[in-house]
Amino acid sequence: MSVCYIDMNIRGWSGVARPGFLLIQLELPILKFREVHLISTLSFPPLACNHHHHQENAGFTLESQHTVAERSVSTSKPYYSQRMKKKEGASSLYVRPSLLDLKKQKLVNRARVYEFLRGIGVVPDELDGLELPVTVDVMKERVDFLHKLGLTIEDINSYPLVLGCSVKKNMIPVLDYLGKLGVRKSSFTEFLRRYPQVLHASVAVDLQPVVKYLQGMDVKQADIPRVLESYPEVLGFKLEGTMSTSVAYLVGIGVGRREIGGLLTRYPQILGMRVGSVIKPLVEYLESLGIPRLAVARLIEQRPHILGFELEERVKPNVGYLLDFNVRERLLAAVIAQYPEIIGIDLKSKLCSQQRSFNSILDLGSEDFGQIVERMPQAVSLSKTAIVKHVDFLKICGFSSQQIKKMVVGYPQLLALNLDIMKLNFDYFRLEMARPLDDLVDFPAFFTYGLESTIKPRHQQVAKKGLKCSLSWLLNCSDEKFKRRMSYESIDFEEMEPEPTFDMKSLMESRIDESDCEIDYYDDEDI
Repeated sequence: MSVCYIDMNIRGWSGVARPGFLLIQLELPILKFREVHLISTLSFPPLACNHHHHQENAGFTLESQHTVAERSVSTSKPYYSQRMKKKEGASSLYVRPSLLDLKKQKLVNRARVYEFLRGIGVVPDELDGLELPVTVDVMKERVDFLHKLGLTIEDINSYPLVLGCSVKKNMIPVLDYLGKLGVRKSSFTEFLRRYPQVLHASVAVDLQPVVKYLQGMDVKQADIPRVLESYPEVLGFKLEGTMSTSVAYLVGIGVGRREIGGLLTRYPQILGMRVGSVIKPLVEYLESLGIPRLAVARLIEQRPHILGFELEERVKPNVGYLLDFNVRERLLAAVIAQYPEIIGIDLKSKLCSQQRSFNSILDLGSEDFGQIVERMPQAVSLSKTAIVKHVDFLKICGFSSQQIKKMVVGYPQLLALNLDIMKLNFDYFRLEMARPLDDLVDFPAFFTYGLESTIKPRHQQVAKKGLKCSLSWLLNCSDEKFKRRMSYESIDFEEMEPEPTFDMKSLMESRIDESDCEIDYYDDEDI
């Protein structure tokens, strides 16, 4: 066996001597072959490894090998180049964009959206970092939808983050839910102006739990829309936070548990008030003025909006103004209990205006005006027209200016009575009772009693018995007490009754509410 290697284009060949034929095995690069080529040669005697025969055989072999190589190269080279071209062509059909390219395209799209928004008057400065629509068309759809809801460009600029809400995924589901609750479509515009954040909310996660909480606080289902329309911000509060503590504190100071539903319906803003910084300081300040805590609770039940009065900015200054206008400090509690709104209105301007009006009509002094406010705090809100009409009526009845002044200062409620009723009572007084006008000057509250229910029947009984009595003795007592008086044979002296005044105890009547005992009281540190 003999093996010879020749270093040319072909990596090598090997020959095995066998009788009658020679097998040549080629080892070529794989990429250059489509088929395996088997080459057979002429038969010749076994070769001897001498120099002459080696060259001869080498020449024969080189010629054959060269022929095969040429044919191999000529057939495989075009195929190889064709495959490479196909590969290059395939890669050019799809080029995967880099992260940098994507970022650049995103900036281009956002710039187009910003350009559209600026074109319609929207300032997009606050939208950086917010996920926005890729195309201008989608953004235009959102803006158009907000316009259909009644929101203006000014409304959008006041809360531009609303442009991050999808019409289909956010806006429509929220508005549908509110509509099903009973919130009027006509109120949607104002609703969204006050609380546009609702469009970011999840119906199941954010809105439904709040509605269930309100129902648990005895707010009637029919009143839910009213609550939401008057205070849409409630939909953004956490149940375990401000809402629960404010309700618990109010019940703790004496507000009836069964009154909570109605209280929240009339003034749901309570749910957003912090106990420690808003409700508790106001309650304690009113107590310091002389209003018992239970009376404060009753005032809250009747007028829950008083909790919205700013303590430092409004309540305390108003109390100071009352003192400045000669309301006595010991009567502050009665004044506020009769008319709680007096500590929440623009009081200084009203006091100045009313004092001028009373002075011009009745020539009152500053102390007289203070007494009028003490006896009827609502006088600060009376119109000048009402004052003039009532004073003119009294003049027509025959009272002098000095008598009218005494009657108004002593019983300013006269200025708020129905003039037709006053006329009926006065006609009966003059024609049937035939009393002097001074009796009315001493007891102007006569005009507040019912003619048919009280004045006429009592006068007839006294007249039948022949008794002489004052108007106060006749009218200023209960029906039971008047019956006892009618058992007297004579009146040796009149039982003097205090003039009708505000009774603080009337605010603190006991009320049975078994559920109150179930509420825990909060310490200062917990509130």
